[in-house]
Amino acid sequence: MTNLQSIVLGLVQGLSEFLPISSSGHLILVPLITGWADQGLTFDVAVHIGSLGAVLLYFRKDLYEMIKGAFDWSEPGVLNHPGRHLVALIAVGTIPIIFGGVAIKMLIGTENLRNAYVVGCTSIFFGSALYVADRFGARERNVKDMGFKDALIIGCAQVLALIPGTSRSGVTMTAARLLGLHRAEAARFSFLLSIPAILAAGSLVTLEVMSGDGESLDSTAILGLIAAFISAWAAIAFLMQWLRQESFTPFVIYRLILGVALLVYAFSSG
Repeated sequence: MTNLQSIVLGLVQGLSEFLPISSSGHLILVPLITGWADQGLTFDVAVHIGSLGAVLLYFRKDLYEMIKGAFDWSEPGVLNHPGRHLVALIAVGTIPIIFGGVAIKMLIGTENLRNAYVVGCTSIFFGSALYVADRFGARERNVKDMGFKDALIIGCAQVLALIPGTSRSGVTMTAARLLGLHRAEAARFSFLLSIPAILAAGSLVTLEVMSGDGESLDSTAILGLIAAFISAWAAIAFLMQWLRQESFTPFVIYRLILGVALLVYAFSSG
């Protein structure tokens, strides 16, 4: 992989990780369009770590409150401190991806799903689901109003993102909108929920590298990581501002066009 390829893929991943358009789908799409060899899961996780740095930076105030709440028990009770409440919600929402990820990997393996046909279908289906949730979902709740049941439902939706093309941010925002969260609040919880998921994926690949079963990270992967960090931060800042006034409709339209184009490619290429 050249430095240019690494930077391009990093920029694409960073933008598509937090915009509801599927990062995994685009990391499959770019090699199909350019003819580049598939970059592999190790590089994918490297750029996801760059995205993780961006979400940590953007939501540093939330993270500070979460850390403060985890250690400050002057007011007992999980729900009596907003930061501690948020920690608990993220913890509950992460449980499904732990068990669901292991089950999917053991039963079918995500590598078997990394193709244009699957990404095209999921892009259309879950893009349409986002439109329905955004169009008909209530707009009356904030993250502070969420309960553990809400977090668990959104966490279960996140498991679906293991299927390429689904979009982790898109499917979790869809579930959050169905539960009545405001658009910006749905995005905020989705982004915070991504932190343990990305950490877990990065840790898994690190263990594979240390055991000799995976590829080591080289300078091109580091360039991709930096590019992903920059573009992910820009995507988060843009989407949080956009959703305070506008809807998800432009992203839905993009996903429908992308899905149709991928299906045409899949059928025409045999």
